[in-house]
Amino acid sequence: MVCLREGRWLDSAMTGPENGAMITWWQGLLLVGAGGALGGLARFWLVQWIDNRTGGGRFPWGTLAVNVSGALLIGLALGWVSGPALTSWLWLLLVVGVLGSFTTVSSFSLQVVGVAERDGLRPAVLYILLTLAGGLTLVSLGYGLARAAGGAA
Repeated sequence: MVCLREGRWLDSAMTGPENGAMITWWQGLLLVGAGGALGGLARFWLVQWIDNRTGGGRFPWGTLAVNVSGALLIGLALGWVSGPALTSWLWLLLVVGVLGSFTTVSSFSLQVVGVAERDGLRPAVLYILLTLAGGLTLVSLGYGLARAAGGAA
């Protein structure tokens, strides 16, 4: 399996003897945090840059660009990685941290591939549908609750 190894998703840190680098939980936390800060800044800059050049209006071209480019980059990273070094400091920094923060879909895409590979197409499609329907439903519910409680008009 590509996206699930030894019972762990590739976006979770392995800190035991199975990881040759023996990354501690705190080291993993710092690596993911630093990468997340860089990824978030890169996302903000790129979305603004693209939206300013495409009229910045009705269609979210910048968000689309970061999500699809991030999915490509996480796929490339996955294709280059094998064995226990898969959650090394570089994986945690660049893939979990930078790309996880840069995109909103890279971890989701990675997990869809893992489910499809392990369990087949039907569970992967179900995961996609539940994620999208659940996310959209709960965003709408949260928005409605906040508005009903006197939130921004």
